[in-house]
Amino acid sequence: NRVPYISDQALYGQSDRWATPIEFLKYGGDCEDFAITKYVALRALGVPEERLRILILQDMQKNIPHAVLVAYSDTGPVILDNQIKTVTHVERLNHYKPIFSIN
Repeated sequence: NRVPYISDQALYGQSDRWATPIEFLKYGGDCEDFAITKYVALRALGVPEERLRILILQDMQKNIPHAVLVAYSDTGPVILDNQIKTVTHVERLNHYKPIFSIN
C-alpha cells in the first residue's frame, strides 16, 4: 500500500484503465491496480489461483465502486485493501457490497 494512489484520469487521461503491475509499481495507480499487483505478487509466491479473487464492489460509505483482493486463508477469507492498512477478515467489513469477482 506504499505505492502512490493516483486516478486513471490523472495518470492516463482515461476514466478507467487497468495497469500492469510494472506500470503500477513505476507510476502508481488506483484501487484495481493495487488489487491486480497484489494478486500477481501472491501468485508468484506460490499462492494457488483458486485462493485469490479480485473483487469489484460498491463502497457504501463513499458511494463509489472499489476493487480489492480477497485471499482465502485457512482462517477464512481476508481482504487486502489499499484503503485499509491491515489484512482484514471479510466479516469485519460491512460497508462493502460485492458486485463481481474474477481471478
